[in-house]
Amino acid sequence: MDDDLEKMTEIVRDLFDEYDGPVTRKLCAHDVEQWDSLMNVQLIVLIEQAFGIRFSTRDVGQFKNLGELLDAVQAKRAAN
Repeated sequence: MDDDLEKMTEIVRDLFDEYDGPVTRKLCAHDVEQWDSLMNVQLIVLIEQAFGIRFSTRDVGQFKNLGELLDAVQAKRAAN
C-alpha cells in the first residue's frame, strides 16, 4: 500500500507542480490551487495509466479525496 501511495504522490507532484504541501490520503481538490476539473481528468488518466486500470465515469465522480481514489485503485487491482 505504501508503494501505491508513493506512486500516486509522484503523479500528484508532477501534475500539480506548484503544490508543495503534504500529499496524504486526505488531500482533495480544495487543497490544491491548480486542481480544477481539467486537472482532475488528467490526474485520473495518469493514475489509470500508472496502475493499469480503468475507472468508469460514475466511479470518477464519487472520489472525495486521494485516499478514496487510492482505495479504488487497490480494489480494482485486487479484482484483476
